[in-house]
Amino acid sequence: MITFDGTFYRIADPEFEMTIPAWEGYEPDTADEADATITFRDGSRRYATFMTLDVVQRNMDKNARTGECLGGRYFWCSDLIIVRDAGFEGMAAAIRDLISSGDIEGACGLLDPLDDSEEK
Repeated sequence: MITFDGTFYRIADPEFEMTIPAWEGYEPDTADEADATITFRDGSRRYATFMTLDVVQRNMDKNARTGECLGGRYFWCSDLIIVRDAGFEGMAAAIRDLISSGDIEGACGLLDPLDDSEEK
């Protein structure tokens, strides 16, 4: 289930909640990239950046124009998960699969726990 509080999209799952900042022009069904914080039931948190192959290609093409990353010959992004199709549901499905396969720890960086002064 996806909810929106005006700042963040929240995807609720029995095992986790995924929080994605709202970016102008990005909607839950069509977003082809997103940054997400994944909070697990035990309070631990991980981070992921999602992109489709088209977004990776656009970044590499941009880098070819700007000269970054050896003129677009490579692309990197920490905690990157490449998804075939756009949309938050596919991103959440990838997280579910990474959890069930045990690969979540290698795929998504661990974040510090929230302290009492931070909003959940």
